[in-house]
Amino acid sequence: QKTIAKIATCLELRSAALQSTQSQDEFKLEDLKKLEPILKNILTYNKEFPFDVQPVPLRKILAPGEEEHLEFEEDDEEGGAGAGSPDSFPARVPGTLLPRLPSEPGMTLLTINIEKIGLKDAGQCIDPYITVSVKDLNGIDLTPVQDTPVALRKEDTYVHFNVDIEIQKHVEKLTKGAAIFFEFKHYKPKKRFTSTKCFAFMEMDEIKPGAIVIELYKKPTDFKRKKLQLLTKKPLYLHLHQTLHKE
Repeated sequence: QKTIAKIATCLELRSAALQSTQSQDEFKLEDLKKLEPILKNILTYNKEFPFDVQPVPLRKILAPGEEEHLEFEEDDEEGGAGAGSPDSFPARVPGTLLPRLPSEPGMTLLTINIEKIGLKDAGQCIDPYITVSVKDLNGIDLTPVQDTPVALRKEDTYVHFNVDIEIQKHVEKLTKGAAIFFEFKHYKPKKRFTSTKCFAFMEMDEIKPGAIVIELYKKPTDFKRKKLQLLTKKPLYLHLHQTLHKE
């Protein structure tokens, strides 16, 4: 188990290296290849691990809607803050961002830059990231789901991301009534799983170039948009910037 957890750390380091523009101290492909014999002999491997890495902590990442059945205390606006200092846990959730689709004549592609999210306990969220999905009125996925990398930094009442999401369908091909959802997730050390804290969504008539701020709603994520409850009375929002690309 410990060896597999160390291999997981190496895979995350490689993933981070692929997403980084800096070249120093990267985890290279040649390094990754050194793990192959370990994987092939995982049940009998007893030599020293080739890299000095800490194992990824055991985590349970739950499917959407699953965590509500396990959580008893609510992160409501007066609720208790998360545990741990903001810098005491290394980033462990790699992003799963997808590249922009090829352009098509007369068709529009949408890039959404997730700038920041306002939360009263922003500094205490551990490994925060955002899951982005495009759903129809019945909550069915219209595009692949994407996770941002872990947030860049936390300051005051903001978690900063500054990451571009390429929506994986031309705007003209999105069905009427579709919406783009943003689920803010963070790791809960006491419960050892990643939980959704709140969500926001953007409807089709809100797709236009420039900055936009959208309201945050209480979990569980309501993809059908039937029973929406604002996260807080305080003015806290998800800050986005949209860019439209048209041939």
